[in-house]
Amino acid sequence: MHDALLAVGTRKGLFLARSTGGGPFEVEPVHFSTIGVPSVAIDTRGPAPRLLAGIEYGHFGPSVMWSDDLGATWQEADKPPIAFPEHTGATLERVWQLLPSPSEPDVVWAGVEPGALFRSEDRGATFSLVEGLWNHPHRAQWHPGGGGLCLHTVLPHPTDPKTVAIAVSTGGFYRSTDGGASWEAANQGIRAPFLPEGSQYPEFGQCVHKVAMHPARPERLFLQHHFGVYRSDDFGGSWTSIGDSLPSDFGFPVVVHPDRPDTLYVFPLQADMDRTPVDHRCRVFRSDDAGGSWQELSTGLPEGPVHSSVLRDAMCASPAGVFFGTRDGEVYGSRDDGETWFLIARHLPDVLSVRAVSL
Repeated sequence: MHDALLAVGTRKGLFLARSTGGGPFEVEPVHFSTIGVPSVAIDTRGPAPRLLAGIEYGHFGPSVMWSDDLGATWQEADKPPIAFPEHTGATLERVWQLLPSPSEPDVVWAGVEPGALFRSEDRGATFSLVEGLWNHPHRAQWHPGGGGLCLHTVLPHPTDPKTVAIAVSTGGFYRSTDGGASWEAANQGIRAPFLPEGSQYPEFGQCVHKVAMHPARPERLFLQHHFGVYRSDDFGGSWTSIGDSLPSDFGFPVVVHPDRPDTLYVFPLQADMDRTPVDHRCRVFRSDDAGGSWQELSTGLPEGPVHSSVLRDAMCASPAGVFFGTRDGEVYGSRDDGETWFLIARHLPDVLSVRAVSL
């Protein structure tokens, strides 16, 4: 079996765990101790993997660090790597998402708060604002969700660099086919039950929590909403509910299996005002038919009662396995598509982001 690297961003530092030849994951000493790491990426496109970490310096503000030697040393640009142009009047509050482009070798996307998209052309060292989205006329009507006005999802098309989509809470899902110069809202069919009757299917304003895509089926998207789980078969042109048979359709993460485009995973929570696992049981749910049906997966997970949740970027699926981290600092993995789980770490700080690759 291949070696694997797991990166876990937490409220107080970044933890790396490595597995050799399919063996157990060994957790290394913390990087950036006491500093929040809400976003992490592992870029495998170059001659050596590059780790990217969106960090929070506290009084000194957010930044992006990178390592080309698997965390042994870290670098940062001479000037702030992500900064809003003066004319925007905005200040960077958090780097929510870092994502290497699948079609442009040196491009890395960053989704940030307050609700903006940045693009790097030097593998994440420096970034520039995507003005087309920033100037969208809907922006003035976007409102922060519980976590802030966060652009938390970036979905570049696997082969067409002109096509990219984003999701922002609580703006909704938007897509561009001209490299980010212009954007259209694409939320048809997504219900916002917190709005008055007759206004529950707005053009935008939905509280989207996360969106996932498989590169073999880029037209098919899976979306976890504040209330609902949805699928689109036309890159967001329309959405259909697929969460009716789940024990709850409220949650944060949604991830797609790396090899099976019809297989996805979610972690249902009780409700928006009770963000704990349904029945206080730690369970992942998997669908093998694009949301037509769901299967409970809990073998190896704590039996409960469990009161911690899983955040939107704290679950991932890769050739190395399926992984998730909880808000009480536990990290679990599965090498058999979720059929059984094993504990990787406990007593970590609040887990914010999880990424894994095979090396």
